[in-house]
Amino acid sequence: MAEPFAWLNGALCPVDRALISPADRGFTLGDGIFETIRVANGAPRHLPLHLARLRQGADQLGLAVPLSGAQFQTAISALLAASALQNATLRITLTRGAGPRGLLPPANPTPTLLITCAPFIAAAPEISAIICQSTRRNEFSPLSHIKSLNYLDSIIARREAAARGAEDAIMLNTKGDAVAASAANLFVLQNGSWATPPVRDGALAGTLRARLLACGLAHEAPLPPESLFSAACVCLGNALSVRMLTMLDGQALQTNAAAAQALRLVWEAAR
Repeated sequence: MAEPFAWLNGALCPVDRALISPADRGFTLGDGIFETIRVANGAPRHLPLHLARLRQGADQLGLAVPLSGAQFQTAISALLAASALQNATLRITLTRGAGPRGLLPPANPTPTLLITCAPFIAAAPEISAIICQSTRRNEFSPLSHIKSLNYLDSIIARREAAARGAEDAIMLNTKGDAVAASAANLFVLQNGSWATPPVRDGALAGTLRARLLACGLAHEAPLPPESLFSAACVCLGNALSVRMLTMLDGQALQTNAAAAQALRLVWEAAR
C-alpha cells in the first residue's frame, strides 16, 4: 500500500506531515464541518450532493469554502492518485482556522481545509442497536441539520450501545420520536413504503436519504419508537452503507432482504 497522503490547504503531503495549528478552532472548539464520501472505482460518489451540503453547512456557520467544485475534484483526484486508492472512504474537513482564545471568531479568519482518504471497508449487511437513553438529538438546534465537528451526542450514544452489547444506537429527539442512528439515517418499511423522519424532527439531510426521497422510494413521516418494533423492516443508511436492523433493545425485528436490497441498489448507483 502506498504511503498515506493528505491534501491540506492547497498541497499534498504525507499524513504525518499534515500540520494544523494548535489554535485551530476546529480542534479547540469544534468550529467546523465535514463530509464523508464513498469512492468507488476511483470516482467519488455523488460529490455534487456532498459539496452542496458542505456549502449549506458553511453558510449556516459563516464559514468560507475556499474551493470551487472543480477545484475539489482536482484535489480529490490528486489525493487518490498519490494514495493509490480506487475504493476509498474520503473525508473533507473544513474549519474556521486558527483564532485567539474566546468564542467569538476573528473578523477575517483563514479557513483550514483538509482532505483525507483511507481504504474502503464494507460494513456488515446486518446490525443490532439499542434505543439511546443517555442523550437525545435536539431538533431545535441548527447543529442537528449540519455535519458539524461536534459529534459528542453520537459518541455518547455509540458508547451506550457498546456498553449494552449492541453495535449502534437509535436516537430520539426531544419529543421522543426516533430520528436517526448515531451516524446514519433511519428508514422504516411501513405498508410497503419506506418512511424516514423529517429534517425538522432532527434528522440529518443525508445524501442517500435525499436520493431515496427524490426517486420516490421513501417519504417523510414522524417515527415513534414503537413503530420500529412493528415495522416490516428497518434499515440504517448513509453514504458508506445500508444495513438492516435485526435486533433492537434485545428484541428481534422483522426483516425483508429484498426491500433492503432495493435501498442498496440506490446506494450503489453511480449517479
